[in-house]
Amino acid sequence: MTRRLRFSLLLTTLAIILAAIGYWKIQPQNLLQEDTSNHPTRSDIDFYVLGSRTVKYLPDGQRQYELTAEKVEHIKSNDISLLTRPDLYVYRSPDSKESPWHVSSEHGEVAAEGKEVELIDKVRVERSDSAGRPLILTTSRLTVLPEKNYAQTQQAVRIEAAEGITTATGMKAYMDESRMHLLSNVRGQHELR
Repeated sequence: MTRRLRFSLLLTTLAIILAAIGYWKIQPQNLLQEDTSNHPTRSDIDFYVLGSRTVKYLPDGQRQYELTAEKVEHIKSNDISLLTRPDLYVYRSPDSKESPWHVSSEHGEVAAEGKEVELIDKVRVERSDSAGRPLILTTSRLTVLPEKNYAQTQQAVRIEAAEGITTATGMKAYMDESRMHLLSNVRGQHELR
């Protein structure tokens, strides 16, 4: 055999060995499987509820919040509940003449012990002030801490009120005080009367 033929035979053998090792390490069936690390499996869910309704009361008997959902799935491993079409009413202090904050979305997650509700996809917040003027806020994601009457997002928000439309990126809402702090890129279109 010539030197050139032996060298090409050696390279071919080496390539076949490397391909075999690569195939052994990276199996084709692993490449075709969907990454399910963020999706719960049936074994992760220990119970589910259809048509759920949860009401939390203050020590004086006044309602603090009410949460309903078409479906709730509880994940045993991290004590998080996944919500389908959540609908949340956060009530203000009993002396407030304003209506409760009404928050709805396509999906949601409730953290352990219900201290935090994450609303996801097509989030809509509605409320009226003491004069009955409506306010509608829309965003893609909103974190609500119902016991603290507080909500926040880092996403784009759009606020429609009687005076006009305001858009921003990020917001902190202090529900009991009917006050919002817009974080950045604030733009407004307002009518003067």
